[in-house]
Amino acid sequence: MNPSSRDTPSWTQVRSYLLEHVPGWSPTQPEEPLTLQLDDDDWLLEVTPDGVLSVQAGYLLEDMQSILSDGTAEDLGSDELAKQAKFYLQQMVSKHRKRLTSEGFTERTEMNDEFVAMMFERPLDFTDLPAITASIQLHRSKFQ
Repeated sequence: MNPSSRDTPSWTQVRSYLLEHVPGWSPTQPEEPLTLQLDDDDWLLEVTPDGVLSVQAGYLLEDMQSILSDGTAEDLGSDELAKQAKFYLQQMVSKHRKRLTSEGFTERTEMNDEFVAMMFERPLDFTDLPAITASIQLHRSKFQ
């Protein structure tokens, strides 16, 4: 075992620390990421067991169908729903993109048959738990 792996807290330790020091986490299983709904309801913040901080916005395709059909019987295909979701997400993300990328986040889009999400991710240093807490609080204040 090399010295750096000995000094890095386990996910269990990081998770316990964050649960104690940051209020508002959604209930999860111990091996799952911690998820926090940000004040801007369309945004989530996640800390993953593999050391990634993710700030993301997304749409369930089912919700997009409801938004677009507006009470009509029109049934759009999943490709069209995903395209529309990406359009709406681009507008939502544009006000935060520059700040997030300047803070070292990389942007990616994740899509499947159920949702479309735009994610901004950056690695975390699990050896500095107070810095992680401060970063989470900073992002909470920016998404109001």
